[in-house]
Amino acid sequence: MSLSTSLVEAQPLKPWVNRKTSAVSFFVPIFLGVLLATPIVLFSGLAGPFGFYLAFIFSYIIASFGTGLRRDKVRAIDKMMTTIITVGFATAFIPWMSILFTVFSRGASAIYTGYFTNDMATTAADDALNMGGISHAIVGSALVLGGAALIAIPFGIVTAVYITEVRGRLSGLIRVMVQSMSGVPSIVSGLFVFAILVSGTGFSALAGSVALAILMLPTVARTSEEVLKLVPDELRTSAYALGATQTRTVFSIVLPTARSGLVTASMLGLARVAGETAPLILTSFYSANFATKFTGQSTASLPMYIFQMFSTGTDVALTRAWGGASVLLGIIFILFVTARIFSRTKKR
Repeated sequence: MSLSTSLVEAQPLKPWVNRKTSAVSFFVPIFLGVLLATPIVLFSGLAGPFGFYLAFIFSYIIASFGTGLRRDKVRAIDKMMTTIITVGFATAFIPWMSILFTVFSRGASAIYTGYFTNDMATTAADDALNMGGISHAIVGSALVLGGAALIAIPFGIVTAVYITEVRGRLSGLIRVMVQSMSGVPSIVSGLFVFAILVSGTGFSALAGSVALAILMLPTVARTSEEVLKLVPDELRTSAYALGATQTRTVFSIVLPTARSGLVTASMLGLARVAGETAPLILTSFYSANFATKFTGQSTASLPMYIFQMFSTGTDVALTRAWGGASVLLGIIFILFVTARIFSRTKKR
């Protein structure tokens, strides 16, 4: 006789929460904040949406504290601190959404059916928006970023492994050097690569990849180091107790355990350099044609495409620049989401 059981996820009840009271306590401070912010704007020097928002923040905090004070002081202080945290999140979130809205709204008119398949070889920057495209910049960015990833990601992870796992005599010095590299200006990286590569071989995607890899390496190394520190020491000691060597433990236990974090570190490194323009001016430069070689020719990229369009200055060229910026943001977003989905699937 077999006994079958079904597991049902327990859902804790909250009988102490009154939904009607919670809704009232949430919306009443907002209403009072708007009510108090209106005369503040009318009779003060604040003006515009930003002025109204500042007045609303002040009024909202005061209203939250006042409505909570009717019950007890502790609840009033808790309500006010919750309000301050909420306002802080909104204050940081609103500019981010404003940037996205501005970029996509101004660049939408530049995108048409052939925008992703045509290049600018036979099209001027101020020609009609239904001519030309951005395909050469997308391919060039893929070449440059792909080369930078092939250089920076392995070296960054190996550096983090040496600092956290090997812990050799030079680990402290290497950590300091990595932290120092984080503050290197991007133009300095471009000048360095220009002196050692471009001055002898000319502009190329390889030179751009090396310049971006120098900027990408500290981000990957530092983030990977923090991720590897989160791996429990019990896993390492258990592997050693079973007779595994340190190399086998690192490659079979530590790195697979931290795989999701390492993928995130790699994506953060790519996001760090995807929009860099200054080093590319001195290394890969710009070409209106397709460039599929790593060496021997100038290579376009999305940041350089945006820079070239803005340098032209006409209304049509500025619209093309906004379109390129929207594509750049979209590609970064897609890469990040894909990496997160991939890491979660592998973890399961």
